[in-house]
This record gives sequence, C-alpha cells and structure tokens, in this order.
Amino acid sequence: MLIVVDHPLVKVHIANLRHKDTSMDQFRHTLTAISRLIAYPVLEELDVYPVEVPTPLAMAPGFALSKEPILVPVLRAGLGMVEGFRDVIPGAVVSHLGMYRDHATLKPVRYYTNFPVQKGDHPFLLLDPMLATGGSAVDALTYLKEEGARNIRLVSVIAAPEGVQHVERLHQDVPIYTAQLDERLNEHGYIIPGLGDAGDRQFGTL
Repeated sequence: MLIVVDHPLVKVHIANLRHKDTSMDQFRHTLTAISRLIAYPVLEELDVYPVEVPTPLAMAPGFALSKEPILVPVLRAGLGMVEGFRDVIPGAVVSHLGMYRDHATLKPVRYYTNFPVQKGDHPFLLLDPMLATGGSAVDALTYLKEEGARNIRLVSVIAAPEGVQHVERLHQDVPIYTAQLDERLNEHGYIIPGLGDAGDRQFGTL
C-alpha cells in the first residue's frame, strides 16, 4: 500500500530539495525538515500505554510508547532522514544497513548490517530518500524479515512507480510512505525528474 504524504510544507521543501543549485548544507537541512514532517503520519499508529507524570503542582495522566521504533537507514543516503525522525521519536534505536547499487547491474549489494535481535517485535522504519528501481528496498525488507522484524514500514522522500510496484509485488504487507511519487525511471535507473543522487548531494561527493 502506497501512502503519499500530502502537506503544503512538504511540497515546498521538496521543491528546494530538487533544485540543482541547493547547497550541500541546505540539502541536508531540508531533508531533515521533510523527515520530521512525514514522521507524524508514518508513526500515527504506534501503541502507547497510560502513565502518570509529576508536574510542578500535581500528578497528571500521560502516555509512553509501548515499544520504541527502530530506525533502519540504508547507508549512506538514509542517514539524512535519521535526525528528523529522532527529533520526534523518544528513545528511537538506530540500526544501520549498508547497501550500494551496482551501476552495471543496478542490483543491490549488502556490505554492513547491525540488527537488534532482541527487538524484533518493535516497529521498524526502513529509511531511504529514493525509492527508484526498488531493488535495494526489496533486499533490505527481505533481510529485516529474515532477522525477525515483523512490523516494517518503508519510508522514502521521492519514489518512482517502478520501485513502488516492485516492492508491492514482493512485500505486500509493508506499507510504503513517500513525500512525492515521480514520473518514471530513466535508462540508467534514476528517478525522473528526481533530485539526482541523494547521497552525493548530502555529503558533497559529486
């Protein structure tokens, strides 16, 4: 299931993110801002339980998370979404997943994993700014499930229809959240109109 987050501020930030003249620092700040905004609809079904908290004057009813979410940024581009999500999630755990796309085959290659085995029943958020061919996302979701994750949400900023269809075909149980569904992929597997390479634009390796 695809959920496109439709919010005026998200639309404005997407335009800034796309612009070819947006600086490296501004790109990172904008990606963080978008991540904060889309975190709310992504997390609206988290389970909470009632607690009491002391105020300066009395005890007050409140709530706490039943299970803190696990953020899984796909290295390296996914790192740019972590800060925005951590800003709004108390106690979020970060479990990194290192993957890169072979430019000849367009297939994902996994090179680093760090799965919190004891937290397999927690909500997992797979973070990757670009959902292009869907190959990396499918491989990452397969890995998370093999390790024991049972509640996973895929979160991107910009997605291509081809990538969405690929994920939906192989992982029908995983909801896909994105801020923008673009037109298509080009012959090199890049999203059109897209925003270029999200990793390179964050870290200045253009």
